[in-house]
Amino acid sequence: MSKITVATINVNGVRAAFRKGMAEWVIAEQPDIIALQEVRAETSDLEALFGETEATLGFKWHILHDAASAKGRAGVAVLSKVAPKAHRTKLGPDGFDSAGRWLEVDFEIAGKLLTVISTYVHSGEVDTPKQVEKYKFLEAMRDRMAELNKAGALVVVVGDLNVGHTELDIKNWKGNIKNAGFLPEERAYFDNFMNEQGWVDVGRAAHPGVSGPYTWWSFRGQAFDTDAGWRIDYHLATPALGAVASNYKVHRAASYDTRWTDHSPVVVDYTL
Repeated sequence: MSKITVATINVNGVRAAFRKGMAEWVIAEQPDIIALQEVRAETSDLEALFGETEATLGFKWHILHDAASAKGRAGVAVLSKVAPKAHRTKLGPDGFDSAGRWLEVDFEIAGKLLTVISTYVHSGEVDTPKQVEKYKFLEAMRDRMAELNKAGALVVVVGDLNVGHTELDIKNWKGNIKNAGFLPEERAYFDNFMNEQGWVDVGRAAHPGVSGPYTWWSFRGQAFDTDAGWRIDYHLATPALGAVASNYKVHRAASYDTRWTDHSPVVVDYTL
């Protein structure tokens, strides 16, 4: 059996995150697979930044990166100790632009196929084209997840999904019912993922019936200090993989001034 540690992090710009201390976190935690969102950089930047950690870690990272169509926006990546077997970036119908938001990577672990998907769902904005694009993406995501959730498949969708599924996932949920990120129409997609398709929300399974633990706090005001956060960074696993998940942890910074992103890494062990 092999234990694989998977981390997901919205870095809010990987170059800025490294300037603020991300390298130290990577070296200290040493996850086997790291999924990034909002990379907002070039592949060469990822190679240079993570290359700074390789001498200390004693291995070379395998890096897959899908940039957004608009330079300096979005961007998803998967970095791993073990070499990937294959990867895919297509999501949705022909002509649908999912660049920088969906990256599927296959690994062979202990003789089994493990698929890790780094995704960055649109933030959306009520009554604007941004919200229309968000719904298009969620629909494409729903259809692809239904395809992936085959009997016995070992798949985990990780990343910043920009939706709080239930009232337990946002501290100020009453004030956000009409806002993007907590709209009933958005949350219905998550009902489909978990209740109809059977995906396991690893974070909620580890913390049933309690608020949080939150994964994102605005940089504005006192949101971090008062823990007025949102749980929008997920590990959604197929039933077979969810059954072997353990040690779910949100790596919340010790203080506001030690944060290197407005999100926290979310880390889970999977034993194959």
